[in-house]
Amino acid sequence: MANVSIRDVARHAGVSVGTVSNVLNRPDAVSAESASRVQAAIEALGYVRNEAARTLRAGVSATVGFVVLDGQNPFFYDVVRGAEDEASRHGIAILYGATDGDVQRERTYLDLFEEQQVRGLLVAPYGDVNRRLEQLRERGIRSVLVDRFSGENAFSSVSVDNVAGGRMAVEHLVATGRRRVAFVGGPFEMRQTTDRLAGARVAVESADVPVEIEVVATSAMSVAEGVAAGERILRRPPGDRPDALFAVNDLVALGLLQSLVSDRRVMVPEEIAIIGFDDISFAAAAAVPLSSMRQPSRTIGTTALRVLLEEAADPDLVPRQTVFQPELVVRRSTAVDA
Repeated sequence: MANVSIRDVARHAGVSVGTVSNVLNRPDAVSAESASRVQAAIEALGYVRNEAARTLRAGVSATVGFVVLDGQNPFFYDVVRGAEDEASRHGIAILYGATDGDVQRERTYLDLFEEQQVRGLLVAPYGDVNRRLEQLRERGIRSVLVDRFSGENAFSSVSVDNVAGGRMAVEHLVATGRRRVAFVGGPFEMRQTTDRLAGARVAVESADVPVEIEVVATSAMSVAEGVAAGERILRRPPGDRPDALFAVNDLVALGLLQSLVSDRRVMVPEEIAIIGFDDISFAAAAAVPLSSMRQPSRTIGTTALRVLLEEAADPDLVPRQTVFQPELVVRRSTAVDA
């Protein structure tokens, strides 16, 4: 039956329109018998709720938009799953789109989610989105930054302490005897990159022994960029190569590992140690299990969604910054006996 209305469902079930509405929106207020009759009518008639119309009437959307930085990175997949776990507890759906580091796509998704009248936005930004998010806030759509610390305190954010993570990674490399460290990563327009490099430099400057650090820049946080960086390092004479690589994330680290160990050109970690960041699921399963700085990815997503719903319900809440501490996970890529 086409264009089945809530009145058709009520008539078929022999109940009032209000009872059908309660079954759909406030099931605890309806007896089990009435709920069963309404559900049977819905299935028999093939009724589909008009969510857009319901949103306009109620003024509250059952969807949240999530602008994801990198759809290919398992870290963000886990963050989204964490947000979905929390959303399901509230009867909310997550709509998400991956920008893959494209500023124009980022703008497009923000515009699209505004048109959809989402309840709020989770944003793992690439560019500077503050002005756009301020516009959305003025129009009643709150935003929470994900995997990006809001230093200006203009918006709530949920992130990991990237400076501490960078420091811990290089301190571990130094503790294993490494003295020539290369930070491999980019782009440097991203706060995560600059913070992790800043932490690495803190570790070098505070080391009790002389340690050198250099930067091997990449244009993206991808496996392909890691492979390319590894090839550049291999073209250098063995005595001119770093003895440790701190990759901006695990995808870059896995690319480095792939290029270095192919055809057994370099022994990892005997000649060059490698550590990544994120501790994605593939890290432990690599040909040489990868050491990494673990982020609580699912907890980041769950927390971000919870903060967003609280702010959507109470616009007067002051923005707050939730910062988790990373955890060093040591595997064979930095420790022979790990």
